Parts: sequence; structure tokens; C-alpha cells
Amino acid sequence: MNKTIIDASKSKLSLNLRELFEYRDLFFILAWRDLKVRYAQTFLGLLWAFIQPLATLLIFTLIFGRAIKVETGDIPYPVYALAGMVTWSYFAYVLSQSGQSIIGAQEMVKKIYFPRLVIPVSKAMTGFVDFFITLIFLGGLMVYYKVPLSLNVYLLPLFFLLGVLAALGMGIWLSSLTIRYRDFQHVIPFLVQIGLYATPIAYPVSMIPDKYQLMYHLNPMAGVVEGFRWSILGGQNISEFAWVSFIVIIVLFISGLFYFRKVERIMADIV
Repeated sequence: MNKTIIDASKSKLSLNLRELFEYRDLFFILAWRDLKVRYAQTFLGLLWAFIQPLATLLIFTLIFGRAIKVETGDIPYPVYALAGMVTWSYFAYVLSQSGQSIIGAQEMVKKIYFPRLVIPVSKAMTGFVDFFITLIFLGGLMVYYKVPLSLNVYLLPLFFLLGVLAALGMGIWLSSLTIRYRDFQHVIPFLVQIGLYATPIAYPVSMIPDKYQLMYHLNPMAGVVEGFRWSILGGQNISEFAWVSFIVIIVLFISGLFYFRKVERIMADIV
């Protein structure tokens, strides 16, 4: 009986992803449209993708680097903080955009059929632009402060992939829940704001007392930020509790796909 249920679940998941691939043209069109709309009629254009992390970095440097004087070892604080912000900025963007994406595209959802999953997933592709701009900014800071690239850099793609899955998992869940419960439109900005300080971006995870480490790593981005920073800068090893974050990411992503599939059947009626 259990084997039958598992096989059926795998079949549904495979069908979902296969259908998404068949509509890949629509996927790229939506991503390109979002990118053009985002910077349309702006004087600075793509520079906003550079200004936003810069402003956050300045605030972190003043508060955590100068006032609180967070210990970051041999790594200059601006480099340390920005290395944590790279993946978080991507996560925050995808979470904010995909969480409200179905409601924003409700007219299209009501008129034509296509796999609705294309809408929140396309936000993940749009976020790549900001991610790479921030990554280039980090590279410039590392050159300026003469910080060498860690030998762990070969693991960078793995932690980036985990960050993408974390963003998609949360985004898919919220896009599904927001359709039924519009209150989540107000919850999303709150989650992003709280998550910024509940994730080891401005401070090392070692500052969290040992008795709270397990609970702290229920935050899926805690392990991702740790791993991403470690793969670029080296230094202190990843927390022994990072595996908790990685398990949460996988669970969020897979369960989000199944729940979205369930809600998709009635999406055009309730959106």
C-alpha cells in the first residue's frame, strides 16, 4: 500500500516537472518580461541591483562592524557581511516576488491554460541578475581588501543550488497559500524583514548559544548562508547543525510542489 502511494507521488512529481519543461518558452518570456518591467522607466536601471545591497552593507557595517564589533577573524567585516548577503538577497527577492505572483497574474490564469508553476518559478530566473551583480560586487571587495578565494570554492555551486531550492520551496508554498488566504500578502514582507536578522548574514552562527543551534537551523537559509560564505572565504567550518537546514529545504521544496499541484486544479476559480 505504502509503495503504491510513493509510486503515485513520484509519478505526479515527474508529470509536474515534465509539463513545466514543455512550457519552457513561456517560462523564459515571463522571466524576460519581469526583468524589463522591473527596471523600465528608471534612471539608474540595473544600478539599483548594486545600490540595494550596498545600502544594507553600509548599515550592517555601522551597526555590527563598528558599534557591536562582531568578530570575523582575519576577514574584513564588509567582505564577511556581503558574502552572506549574496544568497540572502536572491532568496528575499524570489520569496517576495513568487509569493504574490499568482495573484499578480490572475487575469492570465483565468483566461488560458498553462502549468501555473511557470509563474513562481520564472521569478527565480529573474533573480539571477541581482545575484550575479551582487557576486561581482563581492569579488570587487575581495580584491580591494586582498582577501584570497577559499580552496572550498568548488562547493559554491552546491550551496547556490540549495539557495535556489530554498527560495523556490518557500515561494511555491506562499504563492499557493496566498490564493486561499490573502493575509499572506502581508506576512511575506514580515518574513523577509525578520529573516534578514534571523540568518547569519551580519554575524557568525557561533554567536548563537549551543542550546538554540538546532532550532536556529530550522531556518533553511541559515545553512545555505554559512556554506556559501565558507566556500568563498573559508575560515570557520560550517556548523554541525547545518544539515538541519538542508533537510528543511528538501522537505519545503517537495511538499511545496505537491501542495501547489493540489491547489492548481481550482486556482482559476479562487484567484
